[in-house]
Amino acid sequence: MSVKELTSPLKGGEGKAVVIFWASWHEDSVSLKDSILPALASSSSGVHFFSVEAEVQTSLSEEYSVTVVPSFVFLEGNGDVKERIEGNIEVAEVTQAVQRLVNSVPAAAAPCKTKPDIVEEKEEKSLDDRLKVLMRSCNVMLFMKGTPTNPRCGFSRQTVELLSDARINFGSFDILSDEDVRQGLKKLSNWPTYPQLYVNGSLIGGLDILKEMIEDGDEALADQLGVTPDKTLEERLTDLLKRNRIMLFMKGVPSAPRCGFSRQIVDLLNKENIPYDAFNILEDEEIRQ
Repeated sequence: MSVKELTSPLKGGEGKAVVIFWASWHEDSVSLKDSILPALASSSSGVHFFSVEAEVQTSLSEEYSVTVVPSFVFLEGNGDVKERIEGNIEVAEVTQAVQRLVNSVPAAAAPCKTKPDIVEEKEEKSLDDRLKVLMRSCNVMLFMKGTPTNPRCGFSRQTVELLSDARINFGSFDILSDEDVRQGLKKLSNWPTYPQLYVNGSLIGGLDILKEMIEDGDEALADQLGVTPDKTLEERLTDLLKRNRIMLFMKGVPSAPRCGFSRQIVDLLNKENIPYDAFNILEDEEIRQ
């Protein structure tokens, strides 16, 4: 795919685009490409969605200055970059950026003449669609006050701790950052308080429900929720070490090393035509340490 092919659907300035740059060796980028992109595409009218394998379609990576995966690039109708999100990406960040892209209006746009009651109806439907995308954006999704690294209330903090102790990987959305989501989700789910936990788009409940499941259940929390717990650090390291006969742990990726030592090793391996796989330690502090 060329830049021209990527931007051709935007002709006339009416279309917009979201592009994810991913790599086959980066599990999170593959997951975002396979699950989040289709969900967003199904609920975002007027926006084209593309996936680009960063290390295969290098001309596009260079054109949009992509040096890390995953990277999301958001394009206006004229092809200009409106926004980008890189590295350790929260699903909530992406959905909010898509919403900003959808709502952005060209400077020369004509005034809206839609009747107010129709506008209100469309806005409510659009919010419900957005909420459903958020609810399904991760297998396990937590709507909380604050973030997992900085909870803004005790109930949210305890919920994060329970999920983390059970090694359950989850996405999160800070309801304090978006009043529409905060109020709309309470109405849609018919659940008045936060945090709210969803699995595969279905509401499980809040902190009390999780505590009951842990105290009364005969199975581990992950089994009760029907999800697979994360591997331990030792298991992850073992899997990485076995991924290829020659495995390079480096800063950056082979196509864009982030330090001189990593660049020199990549050059040596490439010069000798030695096949290898690589892992970017800058994207995972646990693996790095």
